[in-house]
Amino acid sequence: MTGSDVSLSFRLVYVPGVMPGKWVRIWNERQPDVPLELTQVAAGAVAERLLGGDADAGLVRLPVDRTVFSAIPLYTEQTVVVVPKDHLVTAVDEVSPEDLADDIVLHPLDDVLDWESLPGRPALERPATTADAVELVAAGIGVLVVPLSLARLHHRKDLTYRPLKDAPESSVALAWPQDATTDQVEDFIGIVRGRTVNSTRGRTQADESAASDRGGARRKPVSGKPAPGKSGAGKSGAGKSAGGRSGGAKRTAKGGRGAPKGDGRGKPRRRS
Repeated sequence: MTGSDVSLSFRLVYVPGVMPGKWVRIWNERQPDVPLELTQVAAGAVAERLLGGDADAGLVRLPVDRTVFSAIPLYTEQTVVVVPKDHLVTAVDEVSPEDLADDIVLHPLDDVLDWESLPGRPALERPATTADAVELVAAGIGVLVVPLSLARLHHRKDLTYRPLKDAPESSVALAWPQDATTDQVEDFIGIVRGRTVNSTRGRTQADESAASDRGGARRKPVSGKPAPGKSGAGKSGAGKSAGGRSGGAKRTAKGGRGAPKGDGRGKPRRRS
């Protein structure tokens, strides 16, 4: 697919926990004639949807296969541990992996964190989904470590969470197949990067306006009175000379000396 291939809509998939509402709203404002189809899919199913042509781009969790996907990292989430409200770790503001040494730490099959070594004690079985693991936490079976957005997504009144330091983090990115960089994908890239619809045009207009102002300032001496020492200087000099003689006569008259014009005795007084 090339940049000139335009579909009737822009199909965007996103993983649980990601909140694409702001970007979707901006798209609808800028592209009212191109509907945006938004679909939530499991984190493990995004690659298949994109490569199968079922979506144009996706808001995914890294890593992705960079040999087939282009990706723009957007943000990295804080990692938290979800616990019952009466759990001991709720007494602190931040938890370390060592604080979970005596807990069963649930590890769902759809976990998005890349663990080298999971803290705590393993459960007998891995829950199928994060939602299932949250239910087990509520039942007092264990605790769950997830990105903050997933803790908020599966919020329950009987559960809470605390930041977990020294733990893997999950990063969210915009990804699309490398051979399918369409004009619509480029438009959405601009949105997630925060570009305004007329940012480039605005800069051009500002530059042209500034250049016009500078040019106007340079042209002012041409359209105004001649500058000293330029064309017309002779006339100005003559005017000044005449003014000088007239001023001299007035000063003489004001002084009441009545010296005749050209009298040698009046010249030193005019110089002083």
